[in-house]
Amino acid sequence: MPPLPRHPRRGVTLPELSIALVVVGLLAAFALRAGAPLVDAARARSAGDEVRSAFALARALAALRAERAAVRLDTLRGAVTVHLRGDSALRRSLVTLYGVRMSATRDSMAYAASGLGWGASNLRIELRRGAAVETVTVSRLGRVR
Repeated sequence: MPPLPRHPRRGVTLPELSIALVVVGLLAAFALRAGAPLVDAARARSAGDEVRSAFALARALAALRAERAAVRLDTLRGAVTVHLRGDSALRRSLVTLYGVRMSATRDSMAYAASGLGWGASNLRIELRRGAAVETVTVSRLGRVR
């Protein structure tokens, strides 16, 4: 009886696997580099949404409880705090959550018991991460854009 024919081994060799891993690594590096601006824009936009919701909360609390509420902006620490009767109702660190830098034309905005802006002028907040910038504008009546 003749010997059975040998079948070649199936699989890949170490050099072939190394080349495939190098190609995948290069493609991943290019994809991450191209995606970084998109991540920066998304983080800046999310931080802007966080600031808008803090102003909405302060306005709603002022109208609901019929007392003054304030939003304080700590640009050095990158924090937004909603105050009601001297107590903090909400505090968010935008640097920790989103990695953004914050600049503002003023350090606070107050709402009267009616829910309207109280004794203030317009406020502009810029949130930056990389090349992405998100701008939040609060009118003197307390409306947020």
